[in-house]
Amino acid sequence: MPELDPAAVIEAVAGDPRLRAFTGHGRIETLPARQARRHLLLDKIAQAFDPGVRYSERQVSLFLGALHADYAALRRYLVDEEFLSRSDGQYWRSGGTVLPSPPDEPRAQALPAGP
Repeated sequence: MPELDPAAVIEAVAGDPRLRAFTGHGRIETLPARQARRHLLLDKIAQAFDPGVRYSERQVSLFLGALHADYAALRRYLVDEEFLSRSDGQYWRSGGTVLPSPPDEPRAQALPAGP
């Protein structure tokens, strides 16, 4: 199972001029009050979760806790705004931006046209 990397999320959030003000000391210090900015922030966080992979509540909580002190609020926002879904203590990505695979990863090749 792929690791959830809080450093990559903090880097992405700090690199976005619309979200940079919410970071400090290597963490997300405050959550945006404006829904549009909060949505942008949640999308950046959701991108850390691989589509199709199920994560335990403990994994999600530890990851979110490394990002922000109120990990329960982040988890609730991610579910309420449909970035993550949950059932029976399992979480999985159900929304957000899906970035294209890096060019060094193998891609499916098209089959040659038939006769």
